[in-house]
Amino acid sequence: MASQGAVVVIEDDADVRNLLVAVLQQSGFDVSTASTGHEGVDLVREVGPDVVTLDVGLPDIDGHEVLRQIRAATDCYVIMLTARAEETDTLMALQIGADDYLTKPFRPRELRARVAALLRRPRAQRTAPRPDVAQSESTVPLSKRAILHHDGLVLDANARVVTLEGDMLTLTRSEFELLHDLMRSAGAVRTKAELVRVVRGGGQPTDSYVSDFDQRAIEVHIGNLRRKLEEDSKNPRWIMTVRGVGYRLTPVAEGE
Repeated sequence: MASQGAVVVIEDDADVRNLLVAVLQQSGFDVSTASTGHEGVDLVREVGPDVVTLDVGLPDIDGHEVLRQIRAATDCYVIMLTARAEETDTLMALQIGADDYLTKPFRPRELRARVAALLRRPRAQRTAPRPDVAQSESTVPLSKRAILHHDGLVLDANARVVTLEGDMLTLTRSEFELLHDLMRSAGAVRTKAELVRVVRGGGQPTDSYVSDFDQRAIEVHIGNLRRKLEEDSKNPRWIMTVRGVGYRLTPVAEGE
């Protein structure tokens, strides 16, 4: 079986660590492990993985600090592992830049599905495209490129680039997917449950279970996105909250 990519597992519990290794290796990944935060950060820098699974509670340094150090070194996908009692910690991790989370105990099938969903869509670019890449993309007819516009925002779904009045935005995968979904919905209200399924990846059944915590995670992602847009919370230019339901694009005033 060809390798599906590299994964670093940062987990101090030997039983959980061995389970993660077994599941990921069976899925075709090359897996490296660390039992402490310091070892994990060094291993991530050495391996340059596609995905990291990171336990919130580590014996040496806080999992959130490990995440900050990983984010300073790489743009890989990060899945946080947490106990149900640590939901507040997980919401904080999403604010720092985690892409997804799993609560313990988790089902191996769910872990495989979450990793597959992350890898199904490449992460939005965090740096400007190389000149040769930009030139090749410019030769693609606009009719074949999914380019969306809204009040100064431009989202190119194929290049996975978002600009605001010409300046490129630095978005995580989850933030990109949420913005893409809102923009292509053209002002329709999107419920938090629908947005949870967007972040989880394509192929989610419409009746799949969505917890209150899943919906709070969407609130965190939207909050992060608003900060990057420098949105005025009292007079939102791009993303409106529909109280008790979800979110929609802010309508553009006539004449603008």
